[in-house]
Amino acid sequence: MQPTATRSGSLLMALAFSTVALAAQSEPSRPQLVHYLNSIAQHQLEERARKIAAIHTQAQAEQRKTENRQKILDLIGGLPATRAPLSVQQAGTLSGEGFRLEKVIYDSLPGFHVTADVCVPEGKGPFPAVLLTPGHYPAGKLSDYSLCANLARNGVIGLAYDPMSEGERLQYYDPDLEASKVGGPTAEHSLASIQTLLIGDHLARYFIWDAMRGIDYLVSRSDVDATKIGAFGCSGGGTVTAYLAALDDRVQAAASACYITSFEALLQAPTGVQEAEQSIPDFIKDGLDFPDWVEMAAPKPYAIVSTTEDMFPFAGARQTYEEAKRIYGLYGAADRLHWITGPGRHGALGPVYPQILAFFIQYLKGGSVAQPFTPLMPSDPDDILCTPSGQVSTSLGGETIYSINRERAHSVLPKRDAVGNEKDLRALQARLCDDIRRLAAVSIKPGAAAPPSKVIKTESRGRYQLQTLSLATEPGIDVAALLALPNGGGKKPALLLLPSRADRAVTAVDSDLDRLASSGHIVLVLYPRPSLPGAESLKSQLTGPFYLLSLHAMLVGKTLVGMQIEDTIQALDWLCSRSDVDASAISAYGDEAMALVLLHAAVLDDRIKHVYAEHLLASYHLLVDRPLSLDAPEVTLPGVLRQYDIGDLALAIGPRPVTVINPVDGMGKMLGESAFAQAWARIFASDASLGNRLVVLRREPRTPLPIL
Repeated sequence: MQPTATRSGSLLMALAFSTVALAAQSEPSRPQLVHYLNSIAQHQLEERARKIAAIHTQAQAEQRKTENRQKILDLIGGLPATRAPLSVQQAGTLSGEGFRLEKVIYDSLPGFHVTADVCVPEGKGPFPAVLLTPGHYPAGKLSDYSLCANLARNGVIGLAYDPMSEGERLQYYDPDLEASKVGGPTAEHSLASIQTLLIGDHLARYFIWDAMRGIDYLVSRSDVDATKIGAFGCSGGGTVTAYLAALDDRVQAAASACYITSFEALLQAPTGVQEAEQSIPDFIKDGLDFPDWVEMAAPKPYAIVSTTEDMFPFAGARQTYEEAKRIYGLYGAADRLHWITGPGRHGALGPVYPQILAFFIQYLKGGSVAQPFTPLMPSDPDDILCTPSGQVSTSLGGETIYSINRERAHSVLPKRDAVGNEKDLRALQARLCDDIRRLAAVSIKPGAAAPPSKVIKTESRGRYQLQTLSLATEPGIDVAALLALPNGGGKKPALLLLPSRADRAVTAVDSDLDRLASSGHIVLVLYPRPSLPGAESLKSQLTGPFYLLSLHAMLVGKTLVGMQIEDTIQALDWLCSRSDVDASAISAYGDEAMALVLLHAAVLDDRIKHVYAEHLLASYHLLVDRPLSLDAPEVTLPGVLRQYDIGDLALAIGPRPVTVINPVDGMGKMLGESAFAQAWARIFASDASLGNRLVVLRREPRTPLPIL
């Protein structure tokens, strides 16, 4: 490292021509992008519908089930290969009215403890049993106590457990706060999902496995009839139940509440995509939709449970029910598919609990409800806790989803050798071009026709003109930009600037822009989509304002990084098409997340002659090796660490020079010289063999960019 230059904080902290003018162009970009993604989804869903319409026999339906099960397992990274001992711990019993409650702890994976309550009927078994998965409720299993108890009063064992990040299983628990350090259940899921995605897995694999191990526990009991197992869940629990019923043949009857809809309806709804484990990358792209979960369970008795005002649209549930009803009919089992509906918003199951109870009694006991559904709660919620402290982490210790994923990364990620010569470098460059296109979903190539542009405003800045403009990088997508044009004729060197997100709501022209344009550089400041954060329900302050949008993109086979790479390449096409630009003298600068976008673009596009990357995330590994990260959805590519890390990108840009300025860790904190040297040890060793093309600089606040 060469800690010689000084830092000026974020690039262009005051870079802009007019907040009003920029906002006028960039505010619509988020709705434009959502519409663009929905258009892709609609095309993919229409293709799926054609395939479903061609299914006319049970054999065809079975073939699709088999193919879809394997497809889903591939998408989530498979399931654990072995079932380790459950290591069941008994934590006490309680007496209820017509049942007893046993408090148990079992291991989903070694040391990954699951807390659960088992409501056991009076009398002698074996009894049917139902696994109950709560939704995204902080109280976890307590939310299913009433249904669990009512099942037991009717002769069915109920097991209600705490899913990850709920009840006694907070994954990022802080004993001093006596709460999660990252937020509620969905906040924890969001953070964990980034870590699993980076190594090519999906968080859903662990939710499914917890549930499957719950069934393992049930069938291990002598008082359970293993041939009569049911599953129920609402909201996030409805998600897990849908997954479980599709993938585990031991489930003989399932009811999924307040989850089943259709993607056509969900993506158009105001709330849109909801959660990490509910959004599997490439799911829609690979021809899947909500009805597939139901149809993979056919011909098992199945209840879709919907409320009329749910954020999972009721109209979408109707679409799924009607499609799945036809598929069930191919099995002669149309009467086994039920649609239980009731009034109210998301999770408002009070009016339909009697029907849910009746569904399980009918299909698991072959009879009718003996004890009518009665709302029940323990006299003291703490009575049903399985751990002394109320948290696994402080009572038992053990693993968390973060530690499990980190350990799995060590076993599944390849070990990479240093690049020792130019031949190896060329091989790396070719491989990374293919990997980037596949992982980031980049389809365009450098050198295409320049995108249409529109000049919105022109201002005189003394020795240069400053234009506000937009580039139409996709049909219906307008990307905001600024263009500084020095006075005078002839071809001029050009600089492409990709500012950080934080620099997009500023009010004055930065001295760097003024200096560069005044010195004779054409400067294009690009704001790749989505230009501004816009309105998004924050799952966590740590995952930031683009998390749900990133899930939306990945469902249809797109990524935020990939779309920004494409915008960057098209901006270069636009620059190179200008008669006043010297196409042999184009440099580019990116800050924060845009620095990583720039590195990817420069691997694909050799028209960038010098790359400057400030506040660059040093390594994707840092997001996996440490429990917390900040704004990681902006830079996440599913499975990226199975193919390359960030330093590999910088290396592959050679022989063109790369200047890294103030590299950072996963929380955005600047790395010290030794820490960065350690993170890039293999990269620096390779670079030394190739002629030292990498430069690392430090820059202090209010000092110029080291570009001129």
